[in-house]
Amino acid sequence: MLNNVTPETKSLPPHRLTAGIRALPQSSKTMLRAFFIMAVISLALGVFFASMTAAGRTGLITPESGFIYRMLGMHGVTIFYYWLNFVQAGFVLLLAAVYSGGKDGILLRPVAWLGFLSMLGGMIVSEYSLLTSDTILLYDGNPSLLTDSPSDGTLFFTGYVMLSSGLLLVGITALITALRPRFTGQTDNWSPITFAVVSWSGLLMVAAVAGINAYVPPLLWTMGLREAVVGYEMSWSVLFHNMHYLPLMATVVLWYILMENLTGVKSVFGANFSKVVFAIYMIFVPPTSLYHLFLEPGLAEGVLVVGSLLSLFIAVPTILVFVVIVASLESHARALGGRGLFGWMKMLPWRNPVMAALGFATLNLSMGGVFSMVLIQSKLAILLSDTFYVPGYFHFITVGGVSLTFIAMLIYVIPALSGSNVWRPGLLQRLPLTLTIGLALFGIGGIAAGYHGIPRRVFNLGFHIDDMLEHVDPPFIWGTLMGLVGAGSLVMTTVLFIYIYGLFKMLFARNANNGLDIEDLPLVDWAGTEVGRQSAWVGPLAIAVMVGGMYFFTILSFKILDSVTILTTGGH
Repeated sequence: MLNNVTPETKSLPPHRLTAGIRALPQSSKTMLRAFFIMAVISLALGVFFASMTAAGRTGLITPESGFIYRMLGMHGVTIFYYWLNFVQAGFVLLLAAVYSGGKDGILLRPVAWLGFLSMLGGMIVSEYSLLTSDTILLYDGNPSLLTDSPSDGTLFFTGYVMLSSGLLLVGITALITALRPRFTGQTDNWSPITFAVVSWSGLLMVAAVAGINAYVPPLLWTMGLREAVVGYEMSWSVLFHNMHYLPLMATVVLWYILMENLTGVKSVFGANFSKVVFAIYMIFVPPTSLYHLFLEPGLAEGVLVVGSLLSLFIAVPTILVFVVIVASLESHARALGGRGLFGWMKMLPWRNPVMAALGFATLNLSMGGVFSMVLIQSKLAILLSDTFYVPGYFHFITVGGVSLTFIAMLIYVIPALSGSNVWRPGLLQRLPLTLTIGLALFGIGGIAAGYHGIPRRVFNLGFHIDDMLEHVDPPFIWGTLMGLVGAGSLVMTTVLFIYIYGLFKMLFARNANNGLDIEDLPLVDWAGTEVGRQSAWVGPLAIAVMVGGMYFFTILSFKILDSVTILTTGGH
């Protein structure tokens, strides 16, 4: 019996997700395709702007040119605000419709369409403002840059308010779609996934309200309708924190869903435990935003201590979901004959491009998590937050963890939504490794650059001293590290453009050549396996390694920063 269990077993687990997508009304499918099309367009634009930014970093474009700073701002705005939010909006609506138990697809569709149009309008206005404004703004939209010409920021903040309003409408739609079947008697139980969708919708609405709260006051100021904004940094920090962890929650929810669909495995800890874990996001995320204020002058020592302590709780829900997933997979694999500490992993369907992407996304997010825990300590944050350390570690999370997971989910759901095959699955299966190699070059080079004091928002690494206006050549190591960053950027952007091309082919082409139906890809069926008492050590061991890595790199950071002369910090 065990000899028949292979990584490519063709007996399929219950594909509730793909079957549910195919059963949706056409009106719901049309809406979801609209969100996903705009998500992929946003990703394509953001990657293009990233390639231009990398060209500036490596000297291919003249650093003195304001064009590079526009590209930097447009990269941050397009990826962080529009790619991540369009794709999340599509996912949360899709999952609410499929897993809620209702039969009507997405409810309140006019409200959702209004949200979509508001988000689309926000994107158009944001991109136009960044291209045409005389004042160059980055994604945080700091009003202090507009002191001499407030009107330059009117369109910028208008775009953000439109985006936030659209997200609020989408969150309301997803919440009603998920809740209504339970209260109208169409279903008598919430699955962990439905519960996760409700939590996700709630956090989406919290982030949207935080966006409106942050951006309406400076918008009114740029229009001359109120006095200058005071306390923008606080409202921005609350917003940024929520919008930072919203896609992180989405990532682990998608891990949970995709693993169940790829293997048939449900949590060995039970449905109620999974619900508690997803609920923890709503408890732990909002109050842990204090660490974003570590760079604010005059912050009380007590606030620094409380912020550092609270920051330790940020990773708790993500770690718990990771342990649930890995322990459940390991227990089922061992029950079916898996041997060795890591040998059971060979039984997973790694030749499936979705599974391959999830495996590397987990690895990359773990790396980003380790280095993020170093940065959120107040003593190190002051030294590293305005250096290239930030983009160095952050891309492990945003590109290698979050975006790679979102791309994996798109590969899985788009064929069922549009009636197409999976475009070149053999090629897609190899891309996550290549992306991770490029990410490692970028991340390692960027983190080392941060330790050597290279500022993250200054392209000309020569600078002037006092009133002498004397140009100083940067240390040789700076150019070497930026070359490493540039090489990694080239690899990452190439891989992402291939992914984007494949996603467009699946969105617009039916039964694409060189493809397979999503359910013809390698899968395993472990549903119904009697697990019994199986050891599952990999999940806890991985967490122990991460914690050890956090302490190691924290100590190493203090040692390095004690010995390395920081020539410039904060871009000053």
